[in-house]
Amino acid sequence: MTLKIACYGVRPNEVRIFEENNKYGYDLTLIEDLLTEDNIETAKGHDAVLLRGNCVANRANLEKMKDWGINLVFTRTVGFDHIDLQAIEDLDQLVARVPGYSPNAIAELAVTMAMTLLRNVTYTTDRTAHDLDFRVTPRMFSREIRNCTVGIIGCGRIGVTEAQLFKGLGARVIGYDIYQSDYAKSVVEFKDTVDELLAEADVVSLHAAYIKGENDQMINADFISKMKDDAVLINTARGELQDNQAIIDAIKADKLYGFGTDVLPNERPIFFQAFDQLSDIPDETVRELVQLYPRVLITPHVGSNTDEAVKNMVETSMDNFHEYLETGSVTNRVQK
Repeated sequence: MTLKIACYGVRPNEVRIFEENNKYGYDLTLIEDLLTEDNIETAKGHDAVLLRGNCVANRANLEKMKDWGINLVFTRTVGFDHIDLQAIEDLDQLVARVPGYSPNAIAELAVTMAMTLLRNVTYTTDRTAHDLDFRVTPRMFSREIRNCTVGIIGCGRIGVTEAQLFKGLGARVIGYDIYQSDYAKSVVEFKDTVDELLAEADVVSLHAAYIKGENDQMINADFISKMKDDAVLINTARGELQDNQAIIDAIKADKLYGFGTDVLPNERPIFFQAFDQLSDIPDETVRELVQLYPRVLITPHVGSNTDEAVKNMVETSMDNFHEYLETGSVTNRVQK
């Protein structure tokens, strides 16, 4: 029997990657929409599902899958908080994830955001292209990255890759991480505390893992108060790590020079949606952040939306299914 898999959140540009990397010949149904309670019926008739971030795998959806004989609820993401693991355990289903993919994907976005803000690229091009104003203003005066210190919080594969990219541009790179690999130590100058890093860094970039109940809103007013004045802040990790209002206040007070983010707290009702007007965005703080453009840059969780990263996700996901079918277990299994 050929495994029938419903794959959700497959963007048009990803279809070819799925087709080319379906190396075990599974019967794939490629669905562009994310899984929701409204379209759960599309899973019916399949043996398994493959989700992406912001898909809804809550108890109600999982119970329906169970009724239809779907026990394999895999995700092609590193994170898995979109899946109710307690329900998975209760229903005796199985979750597997992708533990990693191209670290360059997110690292490059973080560097791009930081350099764009540091060099005021969006501010300047917005004036020339939108306002047809080619005069030079004081805001266009920029720092060179080689004269700056970049602080990276979370120096795993992504953080170290970002450090290498910044060092290639001539920046001094410092870091903080509880776990410091020998390789990371060869690239990054580690600080003993986050406070030490914040006091020295002209650019602060987050790659820390989000641990619910432990580091919620770690980017808060106290965190920002310890940063250098006119520093650039980048978050391409998790939205739950940031307090939007504290960031808004810091931008308005000119404490922060700029802020770039690829994530938002409670981003599901906002990301991957189109709004007719600003007031339709269902979060007042996000509306305020949008209005602070070009000093605030928001991208809709596209850090992993690169050719190599998507290829890695699909390859590993197919391997996860194959391993289960061959052995009855999965190395990348996620349990409560």
